[in-house]
Amino acid sequence: MPSALSAAAPAPTPTRRRSLPRRLAPVVGLFVLSPICAEYLIGYDQIIGHPRELLTGLLLLAPLYGAPALLIREITRRTGRGWPTLLLLSATFGLILAGLVDQSLFNPDFFDDPSWAQERTPTLIPSLGISVGHVLNFLAGHVIWSFAAPIAVVEACVPDRADEPWLGKVGTSVVVVLYLLAVLVFHHELTRDFTASPTQLGITATIVLALAVSAFALPRHHSPLTKRAPSPWLLAVAAVVLLAAHQLVPSTWLGSAMDVLVLISLGGLLWWWSARKQWSRLHTLAVGGAALVVNAGLSFVVDPLGQVSYTAKYGANTVLMLMVLALLAWARHRVRAVASTTPAPQALR
Repeated sequence: MPSALSAAAPAPTPTRRRSLPRRLAPVVGLFVLSPICAEYLIGYDQIIGHPRELLTGLLLLAPLYGAPALLIREITRRTGRGWPTLLLLSATFGLILAGLVDQSLFNPDFFDDPSWAQERTPTLIPSLGISVGHVLNFLAGHVIWSFAAPIAVVEACVPDRADEPWLGKVGTSVVVVLYLLAVLVFHHELTRDFTASPTQLGITATIVLALAVSAFALPRHHSPLTKRAPSPWLLAVAAVVLLAAHQLVPSTWLGSAMDVLVLISLGGLLWWWSARKQWSRLHTLAVGGAALVVNAGLSFVVDPLGQVSYTAKYGANTVLMLMVLALLAWARHRVRAVASTTPAPQALR
């Protein structure tokens, strides 16, 4: 999530020679965490109660979510840019997925469950074939949970490498190939019975291009404010409240208006606070961690699609929540350990 949202990241520093496991650890971590946050954490699907299917699904979902997360991060860090670019690239890849690959933004029968129509219909714009509520939910979901939050958390686990590229030419090529294969497979499987109109696809592609261009049109520098950044704990509480509100607003026009207000408030607060002095990686972790905690917590009250044993469901929810808390505790420990050896507080850009 944003760290000094109004500024660019410092130029990547030359990487030190590290062992292969150390170089691969954050890559594999992000490759796996991204699909878990995108699809499993909130526990909406019936496979939440089937551990074997969860693991099998992860093999398919990791290239679809983890590969673009790695590419988003790699592009941002290699170009010396910061979180505004990263978030716009996240929106770009999120719209590609929802609008062009699986076309869930337009498909009225994407899920064979009555809840899909119940959530889609109240804010449906028939002339465009889209639901405003779904647009807000899908795009915010991809930006926050599919990409930005996992990146923030994994970078916090390796704070000494957070501003460095993680992939070489071979690694980048492998990730690109995995992503393209996943796109082809999921597009083929999920558009067998429905294909968006040429107009819908054309408008989506135009917006995707505009988002990608905007990601690199942002200014790189800013003048830091003199006021101190708030406590990471206060930031985490604010993020939990606003992100939970985003997830819980009703699927109505009033709910969508409230959702827009919530998302603007969250973005505005982060932009304002992250420009203050002594904003650190702990603040970034606080926001990314809050996103993970919100969905892991809401999973206990989400009713999965299909028939699921409640024992298996709550067991999976509990395991995922404990994993999230352990991961965040480890990330916080790593950030503090590295910061203690740094002469001055590290302000992320």
